[in-house]
Amino acid sequence: MSSKTLMYILKRMLLAVLTVWIVITVTFFVMRAVPGGPFMGEKAITPAAQAALEAKYGMDKPLFEQYTTYLSDIVTRFDFGPSLKNRGRDVIDVISDGFKTSIPLGLSAAGIALVTGVILGAVAALRRNKFIDKVIMVITTACVSMPSFIMGSLLLIVFAVRFPILPANGAAEGGLILPVITLALYPMAYITRLTRSSMLDVLGQDYIRTARAKGVSPAKVIFKHALKNSLIPVATYFGPMLAYIVTGSLVVEQIFAVPGIGRAFVSSITDRDYPMIMGTTIVLAALIVIMNLVSDILYKVIDPRITLE
Repeated sequence: MSSKTLMYILKRMLLAVLTVWIVITVTFFVMRAVPGGPFMGEKAITPAAQAALEAKYGMDKPLFEQYTTYLSDIVTRFDFGPSLKNRGRDVIDVISDGFKTSIPLGLSAAGIALVTGVILGAVAALRRNKFIDKVIMVITTACVSMPSFIMGSLLLIVFAVRFPILPANGAAEGGLILPVITLALYPMAYITRLTRSSMLDVLGQDYIRTARAKGVSPAKVIFKHALKNSLIPVATYFGPMLAYIVTGSLVVEQIFAVPGIGRAFVSSITDRDYPMIMGTTIVLAALIVIMNLVSDILYKVIDPRITLE
């Protein structure tokens, strides 16, 4: 690995740290600026009891002192504090439990979207304007146009209610099949269209015509030259795709009652669980920043001619 590449990675890591710090700061002060508080929903709570709860969780201290203490706990001990609604549990424990479901869910959806999208896109490009190309384009256009919560609700009604083939509850055995399909459909459709357009452009390049004129086998032309160079735009989309899957899972996990990080995040907002909101926001922001960095590095892996600056 060259020194320029190492410097680029180092600068991107520093930028990632700065981005996460901005997310922490903005989220912390915006939450505190919203009227109300995490204990306002407690039944028949007296002012004295509310004051005792605020003192217990350090919320009676000056706002800037709360902020600096929170930052110090994250940096020194990676401690997001206790959950205000999940009594007796730390935020990091709730997040860890949620990731045990969300990570397999997200990776499965990403893998299916990537593999299926590249295959369908290549087939559509090689059969341009044929019947199969038109069918693929119609299906992918429908998938791109339909929001994940609509698609999830439709799959739920068809395959869990009308024809009870798959379980509707994400916590049941086989319950992740419908959420995985729901999360995979949009990025799969986008990758299909991206691969098709990129491969059509590559197939029209001079070096492809030269390879064919030299008698290179069609399979080698497609897989070694055309498909490999067509994946550069797909690598560009890789980071945003994972970001979509992470954020899209917030709604999908609610629809299918999946006990993942997305469901915990939505619940923390409705419960106004400040530490839980902060913890999940920081973790999700860090994941998105890291995935975008990974996608930039993948450019270099796919095409060594690309320079990172």
